[in-house]
Amino acid sequence: MKENVSDFLVKRLQAWGVKRIFGYPGDGINGIMGALNRASETIDFVQVRHEEMASLMACAHAKFTKQVGVCLATSGPGAIHLLNGLYDAKLDHQPVVAIVGQKALKSLGGNSQQEIDLMSLFKDVASEYIQMAVDPAQIRHLIDRAFRIALSQRTVTCIIIPNDLQTKEYENPPHEHQTIHSGVGFSAPRVIPQKNDLLRAAEIINDGKRVAILVGSGAIHAAEEVKQVADLLGAGVAKAFLGKAALPDDLPYVTGAIGLFGSNASHYMMQNCDTLLMIGSSFPYAEFLPEEGKARGIQIELDGRMQSIRYPMEVNLTGDSAETLQALLPLLNKKTDRTWQQQIEQQVKDWWNLVQEYASHPANPVNPRLLFQELSPRLPDNCILASDSGSSSSWTAQHIRIREGMQFSVSGTLATMGCAVPYAIAAKFAHPNRAVFAFVGDGAMQMGGNDELLTIQKYWRHWQNPQLIVLVLNNRDLNFVTWEQRLMQGEPKFDDSQVLPDFNYAQYAENIGLIGIRVEQPDQVIPALEKALQADRPVVIDALTDPEILVFTPQVATKFASELAEAINKGDTAAQQHLEEPLRHAVQEEIKKEKE
Repeated sequence: MKENVSDFLVKRLQAWGVKRIFGYPGDGINGIMGALNRASETIDFVQVRHEEMASLMACAHAKFTKQVGVCLATSGPGAIHLLNGLYDAKLDHQPVVAIVGQKALKSLGGNSQQEIDLMSLFKDVASEYIQMAVDPAQIRHLIDRAFRIALSQRTVTCIIIPNDLQTKEYENPPHEHQTIHSGVGFSAPRVIPQKNDLLRAAEIINDGKRVAILVGSGAIHAAEEVKQVADLLGAGVAKAFLGKAALPDDLPYVTGAIGLFGSNASHYMMQNCDTLLMIGSSFPYAEFLPEEGKARGIQIELDGRMQSIRYPMEVNLTGDSAETLQALLPLLNKKTDRTWQQQIEQQVKDWWNLVQEYASHPANPVNPRLLFQELSPRLPDNCILASDSGSSSSWTAQHIRIREGMQFSVSGTLATMGCAVPYAIAAKFAHPNRAVFAFVGDGAMQMGGNDELLTIQKYWRHWQNPQLIVLVLNNRDLNFVTWEQRLMQGEPKFDDSQVLPDFNYAQYAENIGLIGIRVEQPDQVIPALEKALQADRPVVIDALTDPEILVFTPQVATKFASELAEAINKGDTAAQQHLEEPLRHAVQEEIKKEKE
């Protein structure tokens, strides 16, 4: 029997190292599904509940493995559903290949059912490479180019395959004019800045007395080099959220998160440094970086398009983070005065003590900080963490202390809701022997997380270690946005938009064969965590948390004291229940002004 296009496609995917594809079936890809069935011994098809989850899983697979993630969807609505997860990959610079079905070639242009202009639909998200196959001889080079471009550009590519082409006999391109003869494989280049640029950067760094380092996801593979630089310079290191796992938090000079839910130590360092070294990060919030002109800047960034857009850098070093730091290190002078680093280390100690105190404060019924504060030291070695967008990210950033060997990710630039559960599932498939945790708000669970618990239920017995824990913050509120409405707009909570339906996530987990644990009081937190960590299958911890615990740090929120006071004066008195200093005093003063 001769090989058809779909069979060749699957073999070519295997040649590129693909071990699994995330997707959902449909008649636009029936030919490909048949080939996957025939190759099921060597390549896995992971059936999700919705195509958006397939693209989010493909993105997470790329993040947690440094390999290409692959997702598959049918024509029309299936293809449309992929977009959100593909944008997540594009904006976080992850290599993902989307394979999409289309109506039969002979029907295109006839307004067929589910006929969509897929080239136009994907032309932005897959702008580096999108092609539709119209001849069997194309398939080889379409796959090869899609993978090579996804890897070399760290981006999304897309191949569209009409359903009638999928079952046609495959043929190699003939050895003649106007044919393409491609091959498999990609070798990443070694990218190092010019010597003159390295010398200029070293001169600025050596001249600095108070060096601050900011790392992002582009520095995760350069941890040892970052440590050496920080030790040499007596510097502190802040971590953008995507770079949370770049360095462990037990290093005394690591200040942790930066931004709206960043640490006081990070903000102290940025406000008082005279030199900023940014490594592999495009952290977007300029107000948390040094004021323009108060610090000299050097940026190490592989993508020249992302240089000097967050802070005006004196020297832009175009290169891989690890390679560039290795080249820079011999040019740096050891700073003998450790006063600056000692100040930072004291700030770090004060910060960890402060958030521990915050977590101990009473709430109605459970302080969400308490869950993360108690979980952090109990996390297994080498575990993988995924956080959703919203308040779960705030508590993850402030309370979870990363240790050596852990991995973490989140939808960083797109910041889509509903990413944590599919991220956790993808992590579990990629690393079935490691414990995986998803930190999720109830809004994200209702947006798609509940559905993907069924995917967990379908597959968990295939995993060598079944430990997957989904921690749900059940506060019946779209909490982060509620606080943004109050703090940034001066608007009271808008119940019609913010209040969520009540749902028992623990009971739902039990109903589908997982373990569900309900936390309704603070004294249940530690027993719940210990039970979950000892479970023989995936667990959903359904924690009833207080929505009135401020998601920003009080120090950052103080900048918005007048807006918060305005929201309270408009009747949102619940917002002032648990305010911490210095925000509490600032809000009280603003309320007094309003009454005068």
